Amino acid sequence: MTDINDHSLSALKSRRANRDRGFDDEPRVKAASDSDLIGMAEMLFFAYRDFISDPDTDLSALGFGRAHHRVLHFVNRHPGLRVADLLDILKITKQSLGRVLKQLIDQGYIAQEAGQADRRERLLYPTERGRALAERLITPQLERIARALQAAGANGDQAVRDFLQTMVGSSERARVADLIAHGRERNAKRWTPS
Repeated sequence: MTDINDHSLSALKSRRANRDRGFDDEPRVKAASDSDLIGMAEMLFFAYRDFISDPDTDLSALGFGRAHHRVLHFVNRHPGLRVADLLDILKITKQSLGRVLKQLIDQGYIAQEAGQADRRERLLYPTERGRALAERLITPQLERIARALQAAGANGDQAVRDFLQTMVGSSERARVADLIAHGRERNAKRWTPS
C-alpha cells in the first residue's frame, strides 16, 4: 500500500509542478513511445547546444555570456522595453539582470532612459553598436533555422511554429505570441539618443 500511496503522491506533485509551470494538466497523448519522446528531448538539447554555439564564440571574445545575449536580443527586438518587462520575459532576478545590464550599458551596447510618463521607469534601447552586435549574433542562428525549415518541407514551418508554441506553457502562450508579433513593429521604430 505504501508504494501505491507514494506513487500517487509523486504523480500528484508532478501534475502540480507542471500546472505551476503553465503546462496543461491533460493526459499525455501517446503519439510516440516514451523512448521516442526521450530521444526528442535529447534532440532539443543538442539543437539548442548548436543553435547557441555560434553566438557563444562571439560573446566569449567580448567577455559576455548567454545572459548578455538574451538581454541584448530582447532590447534590440523591442526598443523602449521597460526593465520590469524584461525581467518578466527572462524570468530572472533583478540582481542577475542588473549585473548583465550594467555591463552592456557601460560598454555602449544598450542605453537606458527614464520614461516620459513615469520618470521612475527605466526604458532600454539598443545603441548602434548594440544593434550591430545583435545582428551579428542572430545571423548564424537565422541561417541555421532557415536550413532546418527548408529540410522540413512545404508545411514544415507551420508545424515547427505550432510545436514551439505548444512547448511554451499554456498560461504564457498568448503573451509570448503577442510579444513576437509586435517585435517587428517595435523594432522598426529606431531610437535616437536624446
